[in-house]
Amino acid sequence: MEDFTEQTAQFLAWFKALPGATFSDAISLVDLRQQEAGRGIVAVKDIEPDTVLFTIPRKSIINVETSTLRELLPTLFEEAEMSSDEEEEEDDHEDSDEEMGSGDEDEDEEPRFDSWSSLILILIYEHLSPSSAWKPYLDVLPTSFNTPMFWDAAELQHLQASATVGKIGKAQAERMFSKLIIPAVRANPKVFAGAEKYSDDDLIALAHRMGSTIMAYAFDLENEDNEDDEEDGWVEDRDGKALMGMVPMADMMNADAEFNAHVHHGDDTLTVTSLRTIRAGEQILNYYGPHPNSELLRRYGYVSDCHARHDVVEVSWFFIEQAASSVLGLHMEALEKLHEALEEEEELEDTFVIERNIDLTPEGLFDEDSATATATIPEDLNEQLKFLLKTVKKQNPALIEDKRKRDEVHKQILRLTVQALASQYPTSAAEDQRLLNQGVQGRERLGVIVRLGEKKILEEVAASLEDGDDAPESSPKKARV
Repeated sequence: MEDFTEQTAQFLAWFKALPGATFSDAISLVDLRQQEAGRGIVAVKDIEPDTVLFTIPRKSIINVETSTLRELLPTLFEEAEMSSDEEEEEDDHEDSDEEMGSGDEDEDEEPRFDSWSSLILILIYEHLSPSSAWKPYLDVLPTSFNTPMFWDAAELQHLQASATVGKIGKAQAERMFSKLIIPAVRANPKVFAGAEKYSDDDLIALAHRMGSTIMAYAFDLENEDNEDDEEDGWVEDRDGKALMGMVPMADMMNADAEFNAHVHHGDDTLTVTSLRTIRAGEQILNYYGPHPNSELLRRYGYVSDCHARHDVVEVSWFFIEQAASSVLGLHMEALEKLHEALEEEEELEDTFVIERNIDLTPEGLFDEDSATATATIPEDLNEQLKFLLKTVKKQNPALIEDKRKRDEVHKQILRLTVQALASQYPTSAAEDQRLLNQGVQGRERLGVIVRLGEKKILEEVAASLEDGDDAPESSPKKARV
């Protein structure tokens, strides 16, 4: 407790001493560990809307432009910049290729330094350096994480059929660490002071820690160049191509789906302002984006009642085709021919997202309609299913005689798909709710909340299909490939 308090005080004093930094006397950096929230920023007096809460000079951000590691290893960072430029060019080509159904990633491609791996290496360097200019800041960053990256196999079972399990990417991350991070550290013992005391396994563990720190805390520093993110008013992270950085104090704010503060990216500073009146005692909350609890857990290691409104279920096209095969009585060979015919005429989406249509007010609150919104079948899934049924009719008109029959089959396929998705979860929503009511704790509780949220989405869609409200028309397009 004393160390925690002392580190907080040293960090706050360090931050306030930064040239160009400001920190309002209306807020305080406090210990929120009893709320399982680590440190956080709380209002100590009432705050009016549009009040500047604190200001961070860009020179205090840890990134490739401010760390001395770039000067010490210039060749490595030149290669990283070339790699990022090449990836951007490849993305441009892939965008046009995707219209013709190509542009798949090469899974055998060797990892290369990008902004993500470069920042991991920078954090390792700063962590090992006893004279790091950011030491008081680094001392208050977490040393362990609760994200599924660090769960064991038994704990991951609590997530059941959630798509989160397939997105953890631990093996891929460790491959990158082994191919890039460890060789860079071993080749420069004078730069990475003390690294010789670390085994390769120790370095991989340290790289995991720094990678998770970036996942949980880093900001996309080019945010305002991205029109989509600017419209949403939130900072999205990082596919290894944008300029990322660790932003002292901004990352001390906790976040929720309803929030009361906004980070403005200026030329020389990042400024945090209030969006609405904040009462004394209320926590200052940032916005990480409209993430479902599954993604919130994967990135940050926690879940939120507010973020449950953003819960989703991802639907593989495989389930749609299997349901269509069952409803229409198609054999495997006929189904394969149908799939080939579909791909010849149109690019097929692989995965779709079932979600609620949630909107926020400019003050960071859910609007009235979002409070009662229920999940719907996405428009692009319906359109692709319509395309499938039209193709079936061309190949075998007797199976679908007219539009009325097609619409009936359409809904049957969707109902069967939802049932198939629900059957992937070993427990029911009612059983999960009982577990929560009984006080299940720890990682099991997190897993139960994630999977229960997904089951509620499926229940809402199933109800709409039975009521006749959700097919063939549905919610606006949103797909993930």
